[in-house]
Amino acid sequence: MAQAQDENHGTQWTNAFEEKSETAFADALAEDVVLEAAALVKPVVGREKVKLGLTTASKLYERVVFTSNTTVGDNTWMQWEATIPGGTELKGVTVLTRNSWGHISRIGIYHSPLSAMLTFSEEMGIRTRDSLGPGYFFRN
Repeated sequence: MAQAQDENHGTQWTNAFEEKSETAFADALAEDVVLEAAALVKPVVGREKVKLGLTTASKLYERVVFTSNTTVGDNTWMQWEATIPGGTELKGVTVLTRNSWGHISRIGIYHSPLSAMLTFSEEMGIRTRDSLGPGYFFRN
């Protein structure tokens, strides 16, 4: 049964990244979802802001490959590798927590190495300055 959960939870998330669409992310998110990430200065709270951030990030990645995914209870851990403009390589893990209705209520995204994560954060700040406002990303 854990394998079926892995496939369902992981597929919904990876499909949203492939579609690069706000709608795909919104369908998975709880209204009060919280996004925490190594690239963030402060958490992003609420479906509208989180879907904006996730859609922007999905468009920034030139390549994302999800390499593994495990679900235990309400939590799914997904490892991935990505490339952003300029050929910068990132590796990381995303942790999704679902509420009792099956919507994602908490997201944790952790990138490495630090230099690549800071480059990603700075670019996200530039791309979201008008939509999310200042103060969410490095040098923003």
